[in-house]
Amino acid sequence: MTRTPGQNENLSRDEAAWRAQTLKVLSYRVELDLSAVQDPAVSGYRSRTTLVLEANGTTGTFLDFIHESIESITLNGAPVDPGQAVSGSRIYLEDLVQGVDSPNTLVVDGHARYSRSGEGLHRYVDPADGQTYCYTQFEPADARRVYANFEQPDLKAPFTFIVRAPEGWHVGSNQAPARVEDHGDGTATTHFAPTLPISTYITTVLAGPYFVATDSYSRTLDDGTELVIPLNATCRASLAEHFDPENILALTKTGLDYFHELFDYPYPWGKYDSAFVPEYNLGAMENPGLVTFTEHYLFTSRATEAQHEQRSNTLMHEMVHMWFGDLVTMSWWDDLWLKESFADYIGTLANAEATTFTTAWTTFANRRKGWAYVADQLPSTHPIVADITDLEAAKQNFDGITYAKGASVLKQLAAYVGAEAFRDAARTYFRAHEYANTTLTDFLSALEAASGRDMGAWADAWLKTAGVPRLGLDLQLADGKITSATLTQSGTDPITGTPITHPHVLNVGLFNIIDGALVRTATHRVELIGSGVALPFLAGEPRPDLILPNDGDDTYAMVDFDEVSLATLLGNLGTLADPLARATCWAALWNMVRDAKLPAPEFLAAVRAHAESVTEVSVFAQLLTQATTAITHYLPPALRDAERRALADAITEWLDRAAPGSDAQVAAARALAVLARGSVAGEIVDSLLAGEERFAGLELDEDLRWALWAAKAAGGTLDEASLARLEADALAHPSAVATAGRLLALAARPERSVKTAAFNAVLTGVNADGSALSNEAVSATAAGFLLGPHELLDGHYREYWPALEGIWESMSIGMATRVISGLFPAAQDLGLDGVHPVMARLDAWLEQAPDAPRALRRILVEQRDSLARSLAAQALSAG
Repeated sequence: MTRTPGQNENLSRDEAAWRAQTLKVLSYRVELDLSAVQDPAVSGYRSRTTLVLEANGTTGTFLDFIHESIESITLNGAPVDPGQAVSGSRIYLEDLVQGVDSPNTLVVDGHARYSRSGEGLHRYVDPADGQTYCYTQFEPADARRVYANFEQPDLKAPFTFIVRAPEGWHVGSNQAPARVEDHGDGTATTHFAPTLPISTYITTVLAGPYFVATDSYSRTLDDGTELVIPLNATCRASLAEHFDPENILALTKTGLDYFHELFDYPYPWGKYDSAFVPEYNLGAMENPGLVTFTEHYLFTSRATEAQHEQRSNTLMHEMVHMWFGDLVTMSWWDDLWLKESFADYIGTLANAEATTFTTAWTTFANRRKGWAYVADQLPSTHPIVADITDLEAAKQNFDGITYAKGASVLKQLAAYVGAEAFRDAARTYFRAHEYANTTLTDFLSALEAASGRDMGAWADAWLKTAGVPRLGLDLQLADGKITSATLTQSGTDPITGTPITHPHVLNVGLFNIIDGALVRTATHRVELIGSGVALPFLAGEPRPDLILPNDGDDTYAMVDFDEVSLATLLGNLGTLADPLARATCWAALWNMVRDAKLPAPEFLAAVRAHAESVTEVSVFAQLLTQATTAITHYLPPALRDAERRALADAITEWLDRAAPGSDAQVAAARALAVLARGSVAGEIVDSLLAGEERFAGLELDEDLRWALWAAKAAGGTLDEASLARLEADALAHPSAVATAGRLLALAARPERSVKTAAFNAVLTGVNADGSALSNEAVSATAAGFLLGPHELLDGHYREYWPALEGIWESMSIGMATRVISGLFPAAQDLGLDGVHPVMARLDAWLEQAPDAPRALRRILVEQRDSLARSLAAQALSAG
């Protein structure tokens, strides 16, 4: 065993494999003392771990613990000198007793640090009432920020948590409390029941004066026994008036019904809590028995149907994990897709089939799959089954490939083998591997047995390669009729350089303009293997106005429209009534803009002409976001002002026509507020902030209010009186939204001193008064800083490039990523001769820092690709 000095926050796959081969963890007992958490001067808390393990084939090993201090270590009753055993974040052990019948008992007593980054044990002070709240977030490897452990998914064990906290607080963990001990000094200790065997990354603790709503779920199982699952829904006390726990609890019951039927395996984790927590880095986390969600899903402003659908989808996604991920867990992060792709696919399936959100697949096609296409075109793309050599790589692979591409491919898999075979494979998989760890081979074996198909070739094509397949059409015509037609597949795996020849089962839809509307006149099921397949149903037929490969969005592929189909869409997309086909077409047009195949002005013209007819608010809102991005990133400077005004005028007209208080009105108003950061619609911004009813039925809720303040600040019209009103607004309505909104607006002011202060705060993670910025404060301040002209921003980058490696070394991965990505100068202008200076500086950094951490280089390489796309699209639009 070799000791590595330094922080040692990284862990390699080889090191983890060695530990898994030589150790078996029998149990953890984790004692946390949060009794002084309300004192801001107290930086950490006591963390005492008692670990029982077997050693086989080694007398030495190491644990992971990113600590504030370690007071004592005891192994089998004998003291271990921390000065000798501790190196950075590792605790090295010698003299382990070997053998199955000779367990070792290890006690590590120390202090861990409260987090402001959302990693580890996060501490938050509510701006509304000053109350303190704590929660944990560990995936993939931040449990070691709270207690000493073996931080890898394949060393599962039962956990017993014991948490001391202020008396009267709600304290939660994976299991229900077994007993509560009142100390008579204003504190109490909650002793939780032991868990079933689980991985470290899904253990959890929650503590604070939370509001809690309770319920229960019951089900009669096939053997006649009654399964009773206690439920609760939790939020900060100051948000209770905005909370709708009855909806959360009802959806939870709906999901439990659906997944019990689908998986035929009883929910094994006892209770099911749903906690909505502040400053959360993720959408949610599947801790068994206690799922944590971002507070953004607790709506303090008018929530659209799309927001409710997204929340429901996330709830279903996390519930899938109770089986895919928690019950059966990947052995290492290479197979992260074994849980995330399944949860994304089956969660959307549940949302579409079991809830009222019947257009969930439409949202998936337009939004979720769009994320996959973006990620799969980056230089950092990777196979769904990725090569994850260490924890830093794992942290960054929670991406559009692992989630959305994987889910898209699983949707195609269900079409390929049939829904029943897919279901039966999942049921077999759970029974065979319950509470254990698996790899790709294990699931493919179950799938082969259920479907009768050899899954090896399918897996090689879809799971072990990278890159986006592109579907196109090769048509031959004579006298206005098609003589031959071929559906083609093209594309190159960017890693291997080999052609993409994935198997696809999909529909080819034919659409024609009839009575002024674009309608589907036929659809045909096609199996495409290799580079192309003939479409005999088109031979001898008149040329349809639109031919849509992947009609129904069953497969994962980008569409290259033929010239006639593209012209039809640009002129008539607003008349296409089918929601899924419409969303698929809009997504394809946006991909063409990003690929510099469709000039941004043509896309913007289509949005102005047709977006209002979109009935799904999730797609409508996404189109307006894409239109704003097209203006700021994909248009040359000379065209931006005119296009921004044209879009602002169009949205204003839609607001005038929208039904009062409708989802479309809310989405359009929020989009206009973001667009107004470019100095348009100033009169509307001022009138809405003044409380005037500019649009009938539009409520000035806090989301819209703070978006408008950001627009006013970025436009340079925030005079002293307005600034006083902004500050008064923040004081009068203290909330997490107001805190972030205020920071963004203040940093957005186009003043040199403001930009300098904002840049320095983000770069260092520290306010001018020396206090640490939280994760959300960093992001809000960075976003405000970037809202400014180049003459105020560019000079700061002399400090940015030299600081990158230091940021990575001194901050957690999550916080460093927020800083580096948040400050990157992404909005650049075409028109400079030669190589763009930002591109040149970025290339110089990459060349000069070949040994920088790969995860850090990945961030910069991805930013480079986005900038290159931006400049290429601007060049296309410039003509």
